[in-house]
Amino acid sequence: MSSNEIRQKFLKFFEKHGHTIVESSSLIPHDDPTLLFTNAGMVQFKNVFLGLEKRPYKRAVTAQKCVRAGGKHNDLETVGRTARHHTFFEMLGNFSFGDYFKREAIMYAWKFLTEELGLDKEKLWVSVFKDDQEARNLWIEVAGIPEYKIIPLGEKDNFWQMGDTGPCGPCSEILYDRGEEYKCGDSCAIGKCDCDRWLEIWNLVFMQYDRDKDGNLTPLPKPSIDTGMGLERIASIMQNKASNYDTDLLRPIIEEIENLVGKKYDPGKLGFPYRVIADHIRACTFLINDGVIPSNEGRGYVLRRILRRAVRFGKSLGLEEPFMHTLVPVVVRIMGSAYPDLIKNQSQIQKIIHEEEKRFHETLHEGMKAAEEIISKTKKNKSQVIDGADAFMLYDTYGFPFDLMADIAEEHGLKVDRDGFEEAMEEQRRRAKAAYDENNEVFWDLRAYAELLSDYKPTDFVGYDHNTLETEIIGIIMEKSLVQSAQKGEEVGILLPETPFYAESGGQVGDTGVLKTESGIIKVRDTRKLPDSKVVHMGIVEEGTVYMGQKVEAIIDAVRRKDTARNHTATHLLHKALREVLGEHVQQRGSLVAPDRLRFDFSHMHPLTPDELDEIERRVNEKIIENLKVDTFITSYKDALNLGAVALFGEKYSEEVRVVSVEGYTRELCGGTHVRNTSEICSFKIISESGIGSGLRRIEAVTGKKAYEEFKNKEQILNLLSSLMKTSSDKVVDRTRQLLNEIKDMERQLESLQAKLAKYEAERLINEAVNVDGVKLLAAEVEAKDMDALRSTADILRGKLGSGVVVLGAVVDDKVNFVAMATKDVVEKGVHAGKLVGNIAKIAQGGGGGRPDMAQAGGKDPSRTREALNAAKEILKAQLNGI
Repeated sequence: MSSNEIRQKFLKFFEKHGHTIVESSSLIPHDDPTLLFTNAGMVQFKNVFLGLEKRPYKRAVTAQKCVRAGGKHNDLETVGRTARHHTFFEMLGNFSFGDYFKREAIMYAWKFLTEELGLDKEKLWVSVFKDDQEARNLWIEVAGIPEYKIIPLGEKDNFWQMGDTGPCGPCSEILYDRGEEYKCGDSCAIGKCDCDRWLEIWNLVFMQYDRDKDGNLTPLPKPSIDTGMGLERIASIMQNKASNYDTDLLRPIIEEIENLVGKKYDPGKLGFPYRVIADHIRACTFLINDGVIPSNEGRGYVLRRILRRAVRFGKSLGLEEPFMHTLVPVVVRIMGSAYPDLIKNQSQIQKIIHEEEKRFHETLHEGMKAAEEIISKTKKNKSQVIDGADAFMLYDTYGFPFDLMADIAEEHGLKVDRDGFEEAMEEQRRRAKAAYDENNEVFWDLRAYAELLSDYKPTDFVGYDHNTLETEIIGIIMEKSLVQSAQKGEEVGILLPETPFYAESGGQVGDTGVLKTESGIIKVRDTRKLPDSKVVHMGIVEEGTVYMGQKVEAIIDAVRRKDTARNHTATHLLHKALREVLGEHVQQRGSLVAPDRLRFDFSHMHPLTPDELDEIERRVNEKIIENLKVDTFITSYKDALNLGAVALFGEKYSEEVRVVSVEGYTRELCGGTHVRNTSEICSFKIISESGIGSGLRRIEAVTGKKAYEEFKNKEQILNLLSSLMKTSSDKVVDRTRQLLNEIKDMERQLESLQAKLAKYEAERLINEAVNVDGVKLLAAEVEAKDMDALRSTADILRGKLGSGVVVLGAVVDDKVNFVAMATKDVVEKGVHAGKLVGNIAKIAQGGGGGRPDMAQAGGKDPSRTREALNAAKEILKAQLNGI
């Protein structure tokens, strides 16, 4: 049975049993800063399990793409070493949100495995949490499993929790016995080893408790079900393969690597690089498809590490040129039917991977230089061991694995401090965990608000049509508690049943304004929305006291809202213009819509040319001048896409969506506020265009009053330049060219004069040379802007001297530089420029040295420059006399 057939069977089986098929969410978790990547099927339902969000269904089934690399869940270093670990994998899962529980979950799992897939019941075993007698009994009753095949395990293996607090519960794992030939030894058993005989294929989580901060467990009023089964693992069983890498999901990639390398794959240790590359190209392809771009931080950094790790293993197979991008079409061929976006984005994915590969080859070259410097430093310190922190720096900065550094060290008779390397690695993990915990705290603050307001209905937003509204205060939050009143100076969160205030979402900032009651005024500084659509008005009581149940007039800052609307509609026009000018590969990757500016991030491989920016700006302003009508309407998600509406990256859409349509030009799914027609934008001006990562560009722009201010500012600069250049504004460019040509002429004249002056100066200095025991010595103080200039002057003088020694000193930035040079014939007489300049520098409280024919040094006391140069005669004499 092919993996595509298994996936479809799973989805259709649960759909037949009342589950809604929900599409896989993005690998970038939506509105969840606590996770780097989607690492399990339940991630997209996290807010549902937490009670923060309600869905129109109580049963769901998904085939979820997942990545475990970086952060708390990280399988990166294990990949390729085992038959079953991956950075990217698919998790098949069925979910119940307070609907069915253990009995049905066990029944469905057993029925699917034994009837739909036809697995041999004799080969199936289960583990349960040691205290979960209910699950134990149900496996016997529902599935008919003999008691000896039900293995009780502890909390570490069979108790699941979302975080330190919150929903949790026992779990039950279904395992497949691959047979005696996979046995790891005499003690091989479930819960006692982790070998390939006992293959964990399906985990059923029984979410039945809420754990508080003290560790106490309280039964949930509506227990839920969260299950997960790895597609790669079940495919290996159904296709009778010893390893996931031999299934139809990965084997075609390995075959393509065989073609590139010209060698057959070995399923044992020698095949390790093949397995790593095959796994990593899937992760890279899917991560880039979901908008992750290689960079030096966060998700982009993890992607960069995965890609570079694969390239390094390619090198070990003899692949010296970029090759990873050539494997993308194989991944798309295997996975494209399940994930059609891969087909559409294949070319862009290949470009991004190819660019990153080329960059890494350059980085490896730089890394080798850094490695040589570390080796040189180690030898200089007379040590036999390279510092672990230095090895980690190479790993972290240049992607050097520990083994590569160890090999290089061995070539030089050195070792690497592995313990120090691991310590530095652990320190990085601690920093990552601290960042995770900080983000987690932010997330649970959101949960605290949601729990406080759990009994309230979602807020009705009326701000599309109204800037003010008469309503009442139904909730006052202070310091994470609901209170009855708040006084002047106190910071509050206010809940209203309906509001004209737009809450921050979709890149658009939240509204500000005031809430007025008969006894007090609240200044609203920001507006936030909880996952279940309750809107909290964040602000401070400016006057008097406000009370629960009071009538209130909600008034937004209408001028600020209008400016924000101008920028939001302009963002839609910009998006369309970018796709027209640059190509359909352009996709929005992020945005900020504020009253004073807009920021738009998009996928594109190269910096935009001035002509491209001009054309984009021209097209947007053209649509503004055309006074196009801006309409909005509600429709189904599917119908909106059929109408050509663009669904934006990173957004999560419900079944019903709002479409913003600019007459005859563009349609996008959007919940933001917009102008009524494009002429209200007034004007549009691009301020900057820059790169923010490989294959990722950013445009910042202004509209309306801010655009006018930008034009005015440019005009003032032009008028000032006109005044300074004593010409009219329309002739500033011509006048600038004229002045630049005049400057070039003057520079040429200056260079000519300086050359003549240097020649005269050289001749003057040559005449100052003295004879020291038959060797000419020129020791002089000169002017030189840096050491390079000083060396150049000394070299010229050595040439003019013909035979002898030149010693020069020059004061630069409160220090003194020295250079000594000797001709070949006097070196043979015993002259050593390095020792000579070293002794001279000591007089000026410095040091240095070098070769017999050329050396340099520095001193900290420039006041002793002349004294040091005067000593050159006696030091040279001593050298010539062998002293």
